[in-house]
Amino acid sequence: MKKLFISVGFFFILITYCFTQTNFTRGEELFIQNRPRDALVFLENAVADDPAHMLASMYLGIVYEQLGRNDDAIVIYRRIHSRGGDFAANISANMGNVYFRMGNLAFAEQFYSQSLSEDTAYSSAYLGRANTRIKTGNLRDAVTDYEAYLRFEPRSPKRPQIEQMITYIRSEFAAEERRKLMAEQAAREEAERRQRLLDDLAASLQSAAGDSQGLSTGTENLEGYDGEFELD
Repeated sequence: MKKLFISVGFFFILITYCFTQTNFTRGEELFIQNRPRDALVFLENAVADDPAHMLASMYLGIVYEQLGRNDDAIVIYRRIHSRGGDFAANISANMGNVYFRMGNLAFAEQFYSQSLSEDTAYSSAYLGRANTRIKTGNLRDAVTDYEAYLRFEPRSPKRPQIEQMITYIRSEFAAEERRKLMAEQAAREEAERRQRLLDDLAASLQSAAGDSQGLSTGTENLEGYDGEFELD
């Protein structure tokens, strides 16, 4: 009887495993075929049957992204990130992508940076962070990230656009530096012009004051004397 119980238990586990594998296998097949709507139910069932199935969870998160269900994608990614292991950098970068699309640039940059702390060679995180920094106006650091991406992905089909972006940003830096130098030069010339004007006005006022003079010889009041002087 005990032997029968073990056999029934094993059979139940086997059926559950096969069902889970069927859900995942079918979901993965549809996912690879870029059919997210069809893959959704199979991947959701696979994750429900085995929440520890890392690849099923990652596929499901990406399917949620493809279907515009960003909040659901974030929930999935946060749930599996702590046990992501070798997938941790990938999961962090995916969260960065979701937050970027949602317009939350602070969180996007945070998770791209976290991805790179988990794997310094995770190239797509450099690209995502560069694009985020473009939107926040941090152009110098964006160029650094673009260049890092190209070092890891020298044959990237995006290389021409990225190089064009870098060239444009650097030309803007050069133009800004020229504008700064011109503004400084104009400020110096204006300061010199004003100083010359002040010097000329001061010289004019000094000239109007006349030459140096001695003691004042103002009119004195003398009392008249009508008497005669007599000599003894």
